[in-house]
Amino acid sequence: MTTTTSNLSSAPPQARPAASTGADARWHVLAVFALGFLVSYLFRGVNLGFASHLTRELGLNAADLGLLTSFYFLGFACAQLPAGILLDRYGPRRTEAGMLLVAVAGSLVFALAPGMAGLAAGRLLIGVGVSVCLGAAIQALSMWFPLSRMPLLNGVVMAIGGLGAVLVGTPLSWLLSLTDWRTISIGLACVSLAMAALLWFGVPDKPRVGKESLREQLRGTRQILASERFWRVVPLTLLNQGVFLAVQTLWVGAFLRDVQGFDPAGSAQLVSVIGFAMMAGCVGSGWAARHLERMGVSLYAFAGTGMIAFIVIQLLLMAQVPLPPVLLWAAYGMFGSCGILTYAVLARSFPDALIGRATTALTLTVFLSTFACQVGVGLVLDLWPATAGHYPKAAHLTAWGGLVVLQALAAVWYLMGARRPR
Repeated sequence: MTTTTSNLSSAPPQARPAASTGADARWHVLAVFALGFLVSYLFRGVNLGFASHLTRELGLNAADLGLLTSFYFLGFACAQLPAGILLDRYGPRRTEAGMLLVAVAGSLVFALAPGMAGLAAGRLLIGVGVSVCLGAAIQALSMWFPLSRMPLLNGVVMAIGGLGAVLVGTPLSWLLSLTDWRTISIGLACVSLAMAALLWFGVPDKPRVGKESLREQLRGTRQILASERFWRVVPLTLLNQGVFLAVQTLWVGAFLRDVQGFDPAGSAQLVSVIGFAMMAGCVGSGWAARHLERMGVSLYAFAGTGMIAFIVIQLLLMAQVPLPPVLLWAAYGMFGSCGILTYAVLARSFPDALIGRATTALTLTVFLSTFACQVGVGLVLDLWPATAGHYPKAAHLTAWGGLVVLQALAAVWYLMGARRPR
């Protein structure tokens, strides 16, 4: 099997840890980096379970809760461009292992914080610490596997990471019935430390052929940010993923409670359904993309179709069509994952030396969007008076309606790009 050789690998041959070679090494790399992304996803969604406890203990309103939760995404976004340079300079193994130590510190700060400022600082550090987990996985896979497999392999990584979305549903609710959110945060710090050790000592490296200077790396970053190919896919992708993550990691619980009338147990079950559906969608869309390409359907077109289907599902949920909620929310999770296909589109659009920076630049826009969506939804909800912590349906539908309009406009821009030669 032919592997894609990159000149961006992480360590010189003498610094590489002992590990298996060949096919076994490839699958080992896939498994470990996917687990790293799972850790980042746990941090991403854990405030969904913590929300009622934080509101009760600290007296937060919807805007406060949205701002607190979104500090993770702000830290994640702000770290993306530096993280891309680190990935392309030091490689995925060393970069991710080192930055996970920042997440360990952030989780401990969050667990021990006495008030809003400390909690926000902890979430910010966590976001910075796990900011490379997806980009490192994509870069590592591009080093070890042929690019033709990237849509499917990216989907596998996202699916394993999506298990975190399942765990912050019913399993997290069960844990919170046994202990408090501070203890769980300390446990997540321990998990992150173990993940950093596994990456540092247990993952093989690819030898580097060459190494760019910092000036050359910055020039490459400017090349990406000035590229029409990059900005053609960004608007729809950032809104697809930003809305999906903002809702899945925080606001879905309030929507299920206030609009659809579910109790906490029913809401937690549907959150887990979304997570399972996202996992299936990640793998299924990657598998379908590879096979459809053989039939002449471009990856660009297939990714766009999936993201547009996600807009349709949101309209059906807002209209409260008489379909089983489990079916609609499963479709929400499945089509909400389609935006990850654009990472493979970018991996094919830029040379190997720029893949790390291209993927982290895209992730920067996604997480800035998620930050804006989480804060924005909270601000819109607070325009209506809350009754015993509940918001009227009109508040939720107004917030979501505005997001759907933005996605529709971005879809038009994306479709215009389909007419251009790829």
